[in-house]
Amino acid sequence: MQRESMALTSVWFLCTIFTLVHLTPLIVLEEEHRFKQWMFQHSRGYDTEEFYQRLQIFTENKRIIDRHNAGNHSFTMGLNQFSDMTFEEFKKFFLLTQPQNCSATKGSRVSRTGPNPESVDWRVKGNYVTPVKNQGQCGSCWSFSTTGCLESVNAIATGKLIPLSEQQLIDCAQDFNNHGCMGGLPSQAFEYIRYSKGLMAEEDYPYTGHDDICQFDPARAAAFVQDVVNITSCDEKAMVDAVAWLNPVTFSFDVTSDFMHYKDGVYTSTQCKDTPDWVNHAVLAVGYGSEENTTPYWIVKNSWGTDWGKDGYFWIERGRNMCGLATCSSYPLPSV
Repeated sequence: MQRESMALTSVWFLCTIFTLVHLTPLIVLEEEHRFKQWMFQHSRGYDTEEFYQRLQIFTENKRIIDRHNAGNHSFTMGLNQFSDMTFEEFKKFFLLTQPQNCSATKGSRVSRTGPNPESVDWRVKGNYVTPVKNQGQCGSCWSFSTTGCLESVNAIATGKLIPLSEQQLIDCAQDFNNHGCMGGLPSQAFEYIRYSKGLMAEEDYPYTGHDDICQFDPARAAAFVQDVVNITSCDEKAMVDAVAWLNPVTFSFDVTSDFMHYKDGVYTSTQCKDTPDWVNHAVLAVGYGSEENTTPYWIVKNSWGTDWGKDGYFWIERGRNMCGLATCSSYPLPSV
């Protein structure tokens, strides 16, 4: 009996080795094929050495995505333009690298009496939200959050939706504690626009995605700021009030590695921090909702192009200061 058991074990071992020897090359070829398809889709090219480095990162990211999607979560992940990058690389190129402490901004509470609408989406209320833009490899999300908000506020006030210049903010707003491609805050950018007497249109001061010399021409300014409203830190109800009755609002939050792969659903995290000293990405809340059997959420415009997330947008849990999103929200009062 012992000999039979040993014989069966030996057969199992040999079969396992045979399977691994013959299947492993097939798995590798399949991974390479998938990666090459992704490269073609995203117009990527590498030399031989980098190809295998990126293949390894891509394969690990795919495993993270598949493992997450096999679990019970409120959001799904998917491959996107960042899938050949480590999170460390991603942070370096796309998030705020200069520490930003939005608790330094002064708050002024926004409040309304009576109930708010169950859901709001400024994208469908009128021509109030510009298309999703792409910041590229520059930590300039703060400038896109700023322009997105002022574009909407200005359109609501004037009826004219004018794409505004992120590059002017990158090049010119350093005296207001902003740092170009190294980071900044929308509240500080609004202050710059207020005191510099305007922001030019995107077509007159186009985006280059790197720091450059300031070329602001006040005579060609297309939008102006009369004052800045900094919503009281951590007062998410005041954020809802503002978006429900007034306009979209900017907010900043702490992005962790799983957000890089976001595809659909309501994003939640147990890894991110919820204090103002951890914020590393600025975005624009254009609405909110709460569908049946789903977590209440914000509708958020990002600046990573339309290939990411829900055509460039994402939903994030509302009502719990998720990832610090309520620590430093703001919007401008237009001067028209």
